[in-house]
Amino acid sequence: MKGTEVPARRGLGLGWRLHGDGRAPRPGAAVLPHERLSWPRTLGLGAQHVVAMFGATFVFPVVMGLDPNLAIMMSGVATVLFLLVVQGRVPSYLGTSASFVGGVAAIRAAGGSTATVTGAILVAGLVLAVVGLLVHRLGPGLVNRLFPPVVAGAVVLLIGLSLAPVVADIYWPQDQWTALATMCVVIAAGVLLRGFWSRLAVFVGLVFGYVLSWGLDRVLGPITAPGPDGKVTTHARVQLESVASADWFGLPSLHAPSFSASAALLVLPGVIALIAENAGHVKAVGEMTGENLDPVLGRAVLGDGLATAVSAAVGGPPTTTYAENIGVMAATRVYSTAAYWAAAGAALAFGLCPKFGALVAATPGGVLGGITVVLYGMIGLLGAKIWIKAKVDFADPVNLVPIAAGSVLGIGGVKITLGDFSISGIALGTVVTLLGHHVLAAGRRAGEEVQEPAQGAAVAEVGAPLPVEQQHQATEPTAA
Repeated sequence: MKGTEVPARRGLGLGWRLHGDGRAPRPGAAVLPHERLSWPRTLGLGAQHVVAMFGATFVFPVVMGLDPNLAIMMSGVATVLFLLVVQGRVPSYLGTSASFVGGVAAIRAAGGSTATVTGAILVAGLVLAVVGLLVHRLGPGLVNRLFPPVVAGAVVLLIGLSLAPVVADIYWPQDQWTALATMCVVIAAGVLLRGFWSRLAVFVGLVFGYVLSWGLDRVLGPITAPGPDGKVTTHARVQLESVASADWFGLPSLHAPSFSASAALLVLPGVIALIAENAGHVKAVGEMTGENLDPVLGRAVLGDGLATAVSAAVGGPPTTTYAENIGVMAATRVYSTAAYWAAAGAALAFGLCPKFGALVAATPGGVLGGITVVLYGMIGLLGAKIWIKAKVDFADPVNLVPIAAGSVLGIGGVKITLGDFSISGIALGTVVTLLGHHVLAAGRRAGEEVQEPAQGAAVAEVGAPLPVEQQHQATEPTAA
């Protein structure tokens, strides 16, 4: 469904028209972005959006070694900034992005600090913002030309599957049986729960694993296993000392970023994934509301880039539009941006409770192992989903060969070093995939253009009349 052209809205998009009697969507209708239900119902919908984004938004910062409390608070700030940039035309919640997890893991493996991580994320956010400006000026077709589905899918695949060693070497060994049990609960919840609740599978697994670890400490006592640093010690699975000392109210810990060119290169592939995510989000909302939102794609990418840069500038994680919240909209048929303003306010309130952040940060490593083994695999398979949806033809060597090479380089963590400069893993795989595809496609087009005139000349030569002598010889009867 192409949808109708969305009407231009001036200002900040804060003027909402009451939908019907404000109680529920009219039969067969939806509450559009510039409409709202009654304020109590709108606040309730905002709470649903907070619950939907909550699990992933604080799990991914923990995985990246960032402050989950700050992540929750900055997700509220990012959502407000995004809604202002798109002028209220695209309903969306911006939570923590998983697309940078692989790059962050590589930075930390190379000895990078948290400040180096957030500096690299800030650079990526600014690059994404520039892409958004270009898309806004040149049109949404630019995204499809630079990042065709075969390339976008490969990058997303790399981001997910290259994280397998993080699960195997860091999280899983800390408590293998808790990790296994948590993984099983996440899988079961994602498959057996229905509708909106299936989107909370990660959150369900997190709570289960946390409670299980606490119970095992009480029944079996401390565990002797590697910690996050890899050193084997005897320790409790759940360590709540920092929770007890944390304040109930206060600002989360902030820090300034530091910048490194090599670190920035490691997270830049995540920009491609964010562009694909934003394009998919805008397209999905347009399909659900019946409005053509393509003209707003540039603003959406710009808003996400600015939100990521602002978050990283104070020590927060990267942000992105959330599929979990699309699920809430699909279930309720309420696309009002007013509900997202309410959700952003609730996130800001949660972020001002350091005790909550300390509780999340104390999540046992084994629990993270069970969660991430599913999350990372799902991220990778989203790349395959992009290929399937676009019907990418891997019988075409222009698609197959560079993707095959880039995938092995990225997933295998291959490194190329030149003096003080090095590129490896996801970054190297992305460069090979992106440049390889476009260079080979351009070379084939050039070859076809050269071949066509040559074939045309040959056809003209074959079709030309024969000399008179040859015509006479051709018409003479042949002796038996």
